[in-house]
Amino acid sequence: FTNIINTLQALDKVYTNSEMVRKILRCLPRIRMPKVTAIEEAKDLNALQLEDLLGSLMTHELSIMKKDDDEEKEKRKKKAVALKSSTSEETNDDSDQELALITRKFKRLLVNKKKFGG
Repeated sequence: FTNIINTLQALDKVYTNSEMVRKILRCLPRIRMPKVTAIEEAKDLNALQLEDLLGSLMTHELSIMKKDDDEEKEKRKKKAVALKSSTSEETNDDSDQELALITRKFKRLLVNKKKFGG
């Protein structure tokens, strides 16, 4: 946006700060409308500096991203591991091999979680 405005200034088309603030607020997507409304009601758009508006929007974006990351981490924490069980006591080689396989997979899962900070 600032590159476009600077190019237009070089071509003798000058926008006031108020016009630039209003253009940015107008071009934001519909999902950001609550933030736009809050800015319009809380601040005087004629006196609001473009840098202040951009800083406010960037802060809002970062807080949304942090909240999304926190929610995603919570979802990952809620995952559970289910193990196969049986009611009879089996002592043959097949059950020992299954148990060894499950143990190896579980150990790999724990190692992978440690690698990715889980």
